[in-house]
Amino acid sequence: MAKLWFATLLRDGFALTAAGDNGSFSGIGAEALRGVFTGMELNRDLEAAVEHVMAGFSNLGLHPDVTDGIKALHAAGYRLATLTNGSTQLAEKLFTDAGIRDRLELLLSVEDAPAWKPGRQSYDYAASVCGTRPEEMLLVAVHPWDIHGASRAGLSTAWLNRTGGPYPDYFQAPDHTVSSLAELAPALTGGH
Repeated sequence: MAKLWFATLLRDGFALTAAGDNGSFSGIGAEALRGVFTGMELNRDLEAAVEHVMAGFSNLGLHPDVTDGIKALHAAGYRLATLTNGSTQLAEKLFTDAGIRDRLELLLSVEDAPAWKPGRQSYDYAASVCGTRPEEMLLVAVHPWDIHGASRAGLSTAWLNRTGGPYPDYFQAPDHTVSSLAELAPALTGGH
């Protein structure tokens, strides 16, 4: 049910963005869970089940390639920031627990932007906070929809394709494709 729930959460967040609104990831996520769980046999009451799943986000860890990739990009002199449709608190915990928070200049969330990614306003917000132009930025993402949105907003893009799956033809193609974040710094500097 995780894929259905996440797809529902994204759909509703994107729908709010398309309508000119901006909802919170956790609020939309909890409400989407209530819908997915309705009619299911659960081992606890509905609200306890929703709280259990949402609390599980705070126990997530980074993918194994992220730590080395962040270290390599930082060592190569790149300014690093995050832009999430989730919360900055979760990003703070993830990168602090991994021991690499100091390599990231900013942790940004669309909760502080006018719209969710892939709305152009989210990428413009990130550029503004970073004090740069979108054309001087590179978005690295696992989601093709995020690559497409960033590309349409003028950013360069790198698709992190950990699964080896095909990239959808209906989205703007990424400027770079890597299978692990650790491959990105060499790809950007021409060493790979």
